[in-house]
Amino acid sequence: MIGIKKRNERVSGGKAKAVMLLLAVTLIWGTTFPVQKLVLTDISPFVFNSVRFWLAAFFSFFMTKKHSLKYGLILGLIMGIAYLTQTWGITITTASKSGFITSIYIVIVPLFSYIVEKERVTGYQKIGFPLSLLGLYLLAGGIDGFNLGDFLNLICALCFALHIVLITKFSKSADGKSMIFYQFIAAAAVNTLFSFGGNWNLGISAWGVVIYLAIFPSVLAVLIQLKYQKKVGSNTSSLIFLGEPVFSMLFAFLILSERLTAEQFIGVGVLLASILLASVDKKNRKSPDKIDTCQKAPRTSLSFEEKDTE
Repeated sequence: MIGIKKRNERVSGGKAKAVMLLLAVTLIWGTTFPVQKLVLTDISPFVFNSVRFWLAAFFSFFMTKKHSLKYGLILGLIMGIAYLTQTWGITITTASKSGFITSIYIVIVPLFSYIVEKERVTGYQKIGFPLSLLGLYLLAGGIDGFNLGDFLNLICALCFALHIVLITKFSKSADGKSMIFYQFIAAAAVNTLFSFGGNWNLGISAWGVVIYLAIFPSVLAVLIQLKYQKKVGSNTSSLIFLGEPVFSMLFAFLILSERLTAEQFIGVGVLLASILLASVDKKNRKSPDKIDTCQKAPRTSLSFEEKDTE
C-alpha cells in the first residue's frame, strides 16, 4: 500500500508539472499574434507561415535520428490546413470573429477525444467547457453575422481540435521527437502551395520574428505537447490552452499598447476560472488508497500504474 501511495504521489507530481509546462506553452503562443502584427505589413501571411515551418523543420531535423513519417505527415497536414484556413479566413472576416471562432476548438476537443480515445468529460470539465465558450465570446467582444471567412476559421478550429487529440494519441505509441520533422515539412508544404506570387523578401526584423516563431511557438511548443499532453489528457489540455488568448491580450497591451474593454476583462476572468477548473479536476479522482484491499497486490499496483500513466 505504501508503494502504491508513493507511486500515486509521483504521478500527481508529474501531472502538476505537465499542467505548468502546457500553461507555459500558452504563454509562448500568446506572444505570436502581437509580434507578427509588427512585421506582417508587406509580407504575405502564407509566405510567412511557409518560412516559419520550413525553418522549424530544419531545426527539428537535428534533434533525433529517428523520424516517424506516418505520424508526422498526418499531424503536419492537419496543422498546415489549420494555419492556412486561419490565415485565409482572417483576411475575409474581422479579427475578433476570427479569434473567437478559431478558439471554439476548445469545446470541439471533447468530441474528437471521445471518438478517438473514448475519453469522457469528467468533473469540473463539465463546467469548464461551457464557461470557456462564454469567456471567449466576451473576450472577442461579441460576433455579428457569418461569412466565408468565418467558415474557414471554423475549419481551422476543427483542425486544431483534431491536432490536439491526435498528439495525445500518437505520443503514447511513438517518441515525441520522431514526429516533429515531417510534421513541419507537411505544414510548410501546405502553406507554400498558396504562397506563390507572394513577396518572399523578408527584412531583418521579419527574419528575427520568423526565427523566433520557428524555434519557440513551433518546435519547443510542439515538443512539450508531445511529451506532456498524454499525462493529463486532451480535454484537460484544451482547457489549459485557454491561457493563449489571455496571454495574447497581455502581450498586445505590453507590445502594441492595445487596451481591453470592461467586457473583455470579464472574459479574461472567466477564462482564468476555466483554466483553474481544468487544473483541479484530476486531483479529485479516487485515491489509490481507497481501492479494495482484497485485490491481489501485484494486480492492484499494475492496474493503477497503467491507469495513471495514460
